[in-house]
Amino acid sequence: MISNKTKYALLAMLHLAARFSSGEPVLAAEIAERESIPKKFLEVILLELKNKGLLLSRKGRGGGYLLARQPGEITFGDVIRVFEGSMAPVVCVEPGRVAQCPECQGTHSCAIRGVMRELYSAMVGVLDGASLEQASEKKIRSECANMYFI
Repeated sequence: MISNKTKYALLAMLHLAARFSSGEPVLAAEIAERESIPKKFLEVILLELKNKGLLLSRKGRGGGYLLARQPGEITFGDVIRVFEGSMAPVVCVEPGRVAQCPECQGTHSCAIRGVMRELYSAMVGVLDGASLEQASEKKIRSECANMYFI
């Protein structure tokens, strides 16, 4: 399960993706109002996304936030990792880690690890395969059909 912080970050990023073609920065206050996100909390989230290179900001009149890359180049996985860290359900399936659980008799024979590896692979495949652009398109199509998929 993702935190509210991560969910708000995704909502903000989707809002910015929808406005990307205008090339105009979007104020945090607008995002907060339109997406029903507490403004102070959103400001912390936006700053963190900026510091991780997913957003750009402009100060002063006409300022606000912009996506740092095209909406098709930023995935849900990119955003989730900023706030949640690794998406591995157990430490032994995290890429680059050789750690195993203290009670494990061996990572090659662990049934739990096998299932968790499949879960991790499926989850990463979906989240890294879902760009902001794709999700925005699904939202628009689903709202037209009076349904909401996101």
